[in-house]
Amino acid sequence: MERQYETVIGLEVHVELATKTKIFCGCSTAFGGAPNTHTCPVCTGMPGTLPVLNKQVVEHAIAVGLALNCEIAQCCKFDRKNYFYPDNPQNYQISQLYLPLCRNGHVEIETQEGKKIVGIHEIHMEEDAGKLIHDEWEDCSLVDYNRSGVPLIEIVSEPDMRNANEVIAYLEKLRMTIQYLGASDCKLNEGSMRADVNLSVREVGTTTLGTRTEMKNLNSFKAIAHAIEGERERQIALIESGQKVIQETRRWDDVKEYSYAMRSKEDAQDYRYFPDPDLMPVYVSDTWLEQIRNRQPEFREEKMKRYKKEYDIPDYDIGIITDSKHLSDLFEETVAICGQPKKVSNWLMGETLRLLKEKNMDPEEICFEPAYLAKLIELVDSKAINSSVAKDVFEVLFDKNVDPEEYINQKGLRAVRDEEALKKAVEEVLAANPKSVEDYRNGKEKAIGFLVGQTMKAMKGKADPGMVNQLLRELL
Repeated sequence: MERQYETVIGLEVHVELATKTKIFCGCSTAFGGAPNTHTCPVCTGMPGTLPVLNKQVVEHAIAVGLALNCEIAQCCKFDRKNYFYPDNPQNYQISQLYLPLCRNGHVEIETQEGKKIVGIHEIHMEEDAGKLIHDEWEDCSLVDYNRSGVPLIEIVSEPDMRNANEVIAYLEKLRMTIQYLGASDCKLNEGSMRADVNLSVREVGTTTLGTRTEMKNLNSFKAIAHAIEGERERQIALIESGQKVIQETRRWDDVKEYSYAMRSKEDAQDYRYFPDPDLMPVYVSDTWLEQIRNRQPEFREEKMKRYKKEYDIPDYDIGIITDSKHLSDLFEETVAICGQPKKVSNWLMGETLRLLKEKNMDPEEICFEPAYLAKLIELVDSKAINSSVAKDVFEVLFDKNVDPEEYINQKGLRAVRDEEALKKAVEEVLAANPKSVEDYRNGKEKAIGFLVGQTMKAMKGKADPGMVNQLLRELL
């Protein structure tokens, strides 16, 4: 009988925290600066420099820990993780091994089989390393230390996931929770959220864990799903052919859809951890912890319940809008101004999502002001512009964040409600389309739609469609 295998997966997720400065110095954490411009003697590891802890890092880390149902250690310490690599200027990384800040948490995820709890083993604070840029033309590697010292939290899960779908659901839950907190933008493409996948396989029914490998270089959900499937198949093939799986770190190549061995997997003792002598223990008082707890935002699940109660919009709309903290803020702020939740929801679900998809943008990149969307809705309601013009104006609003009222005045887009001018246009359209007039009089209701369209065309889209329709019926 063919043996059945089960995949066992745990994740180490690194998240860059949204602080203005680095974890142990005052250098900028902004993404995309010229190489080695966001650096100083501390984050480039110069002898004799001393680290000073950024308080905001601890606050963000505690906020994430609370949101992920962790126990917060009211005394934690930093340790030195020693390894030698060109992007690691001190030849050690300041991290936490013995006394991490957060332990024993969990998150609930939605899977195809229903709800599932994934355990969080720990969350610890650490500094990021620099970045190596490999120059194939010159056959050398260059180091950019801008990222060196950027604050990270590492979220270490229990090995509770069994397939790629559960892994993606877990990562999406983490990303949304952290974005709602404002602790990070969690952009995988910019490296502010990175996942290493620890994976092993075992025969179904056994409880002993197999030998695991760790896969790195995963910067999209698609790459993570492919890597999990590829590594599962690789390990099963090894076991089936009587070979052993080697505990090692592997690099996933998403183009070739194959993983390559990088190095044998290290254990904690290989890094020779010891307490960092330059950093004092961090004590979290009851008062400080309570302050952070009281600042926790309304998370998605609570928001969804409130929207259902407060706003008369469909569950589907609620699900999409609350999927992004930025989109939900935009919705609430616009509704607060114009008081029309259904119309605001329609603009977000329709034109906004269409433009995001067309331009390949995330909701977080939306830049128009809620007041301008509220004003656009009011302009349509007051029939100052028709819905067709409103869509054109919205595109400009989406791209350039312009005041819609000023824009329609400048461009002369206000709806023509002058009955004499409309009547003249309608009479000309009727005279030019005798066949459609005859069709309408013979009972073909569709003909009126064509005549409305022709009149709108003649008026350059600026007529009030309701008035055009009424005038056509009267004259016919």
